[in-house]
Amino acid sequence: MSKIGFDNVKYLEMQSAKILERVEMFGDKLYLEFGGKLFDDFHASRVLPGFLPDSKMKMLTKLKDKAEILLVISSKDIEKNKYRSDLGITYDQDVLRLIEIFRANGFYVGSVVLTRYSDKGATETFRKRLEMLGIKVYKHYHIDGYPSEVDKIVSDEGYGKNEYVVTTRPLVVVTAPGPGSGKMATCLSQLYHEYKRGVKAGYAKYETFPVWNLPLNHPVNVAYESATADLDDMNMIDPFHLDYYGETAVNYNRDVEIFPVLSAMLNKIMDKSPYNSPTDMGVNMAGNCIIDSKVCIDAAKQEIIRRYYAAIYDNRKGLVSKEVVSKIEILMRKMQITINDRPVVKKALLKQEITGTPCCAMELDGGIIVTGKTGNLLGAAASVLLNALKVLGGIDDSIDLISSTLIEPIQQLKVNHMGSVNPRLHTDEVLISLAVCAATNPTAKKAMDQLDKLKGAELHSTVVLSHVDQKTFKKLGINVTCEPIKQTNYK
Repeated sequence: MSKIGFDNVKYLEMQSAKILERVEMFGDKLYLEFGGKLFDDFHASRVLPGFLPDSKMKMLTKLKDKAEILLVISSKDIEKNKYRSDLGITYDQDVLRLIEIFRANGFYVGSVVLTRYSDKGATETFRKRLEMLGIKVYKHYHIDGYPSEVDKIVSDEGYGKNEYVVTTRPLVVVTAPGPGSGKMATCLSQLYHEYKRGVKAGYAKYETFPVWNLPLNHPVNVAYESATADLDDMNMIDPFHLDYYGETAVNYNRDVEIFPVLSAMLNKIMDKSPYNSPTDMGVNMAGNCIIDSKVCIDAAKQEIIRRYYAAIYDNRKGLVSKEVVSKIEILMRKMQITINDRPVVKKALLKQEITGTPCCAMELDGGIIVTGKTGNLLGAAASVLLNALKVLGGIDDSIDLISSTLIEPIQQLKVNHMGSVNPRLHTDEVLISLAVCAATNPTAKKAMDQLDKLKGAELHSTVVLSHVDQKTFKKLGINVTCEPIKQTNYK
């Protein structure tokens, strides 16, 4: 959509400057724990329109000459074959993916730390694979009593047993495939070893959400709660910040709960902790770059509704508990929103009621809503996609962008040779067919030229979309929700 609520250029400048300021604060080296997604941060781009999904990567690029990347992965996650549901790959595979992406963008990847190290088969296999690829691997071990027994942890029997990670640059970005990998513990272990070596090192944390200088119940922060409802994260006023500074700041429960222990560790390692609150540790400048509050509020409310639909579907699949759905319902009531505040929901359901068949509705820039229904040749998703391209291109609705004489042979191929029980074309098949037609048909080419305008569009389906259709819409930048209803033979 065209409405912008966030100044991405300002953000890149302010964020990189803030990190450099924190590096200088400690003198020699800063270990920066990097939370959230470094790449493809679509949540941030949805709730802060104008924030680009690769903003964090671009920001780090400004610091490339001063930074090195330290990747962290837990042996437990390797042994459990833990995977990222958004990418469909295991954590160890994601480490290799991240290394490749960082290097392709000119970053120096120093090493990988295996936390909670065990010499079990999968972990050892992965360690050897990394070393064969020329990547330095370090072992960090489980510490009994972590994180409460501070005296034991901050000693030669605790952090002292971990292998010291050799780093060469003033900014060490510590990142991981997902939460619970041991990023903070790795940073603190390194501080312990650095101070024993006379190196003045520091620790800071960079996470976009919750936005510390927005109100607790600001929709952008509530949208973060809805996105992490399955993790039991909860936004809260930082009591340490309020007590010390007399100022309200927003943080989340895990950081607030661990802060007394973290502060004690920093006091023991550095003689005096540089931070008076969890909020002090952060370097997030996102809240300073909102230029249109209403745009961000409206976008965040839409994200909460999208998360609600995703939670319902995941609950039906047994991936999340009913409590996750209930938590988001409470957040929706807090924000005084319902599914009816998502315009495409009402339009799609009405279209289905009229036609008696699965339907989709898509909202384009400017609030224009187009619909599509399931027919003999096309599924509802493919139908609404073509209808949207017609509207964007000013093409008469009566014109067939793809001839039935082209579609029918594809259907025969699917059913007779590819084993599909659904002859209707999916969105990817429609786009390929449209691209073929565009070679000789100017109208089809005109429709193809509109694809970039679909980015940021909103779509709702009255049935669960196929994996193929969901993937296609994601690539096009369309935000999708579905009723948690699966139709027989609709694949």
